[in-house]
Amino acid sequence: MGRHREFDVDQALDAALCVFWRKGYEGASYTDLTQATGVQRPALYAAFGNKEALFRQALARYYEHYLDYFPAALEQPTSREVAAHILRGAAELHTRYADRKGCLGVHGVLAGSDDAEPVRHALIDARATGEASLRERFERAKQEGDLPKTVNCATLAAFVMTVLHGMAVQAKAGFCRDTLDAVVEQALSTWPGGNHR
Repeated sequence: MGRHREFDVDQALDAALCVFWRKGYEGASYTDLTQATGVQRPALYAAFGNKEALFRQALARYYEHYLDYFPAALEQPTSREVAAHILRGAAELHTRYADRKGCLGVHGVLAGSDDAEPVRHALIDARATGEASLRERFERAKQEGDLPKTVNCATLAAFVMTVLHGMAVQAKAGFCRDTLDAVVEQALSTWPGGNHR
């Protein structure tokens, strides 16, 4: 057993998550992180490792605590309801907090220095995993007759993820919840199969 820490690791991780969500991986300085967590740099290193390790732990916490609507969406009875649940959940999350709009999984590192490449690739991989699970769910919907046989499930999953990621970018730029909800309705209005409720 390690020695007793003088700070709450979960609280520090939540505080770091908020900094990364607001500023991105490279935009978050150690000063930002130590001020937000109230923990000095040596103690942060001891608890979490380096900045990349801290970011990866914060990202895992983000997926666990904030993106729970995504796995819940995959359990919806129809493909349209799956997409609606994901997109509406994202519209709500992307605009929930005034100080951190958008999505950490999208904005964490869209483009960055060579040093940030491992983190950028981790985010790309995480988004690809989400898209793959969505494609598999749509394949099941196709087998069940919920989607037409002509539908390309990979393209449909890519479409939903593209709308999802675009909403994150627009939320970061200041789009309000009502505008994002209207985007969701527009995207759903063309859903294949004609099952609109």
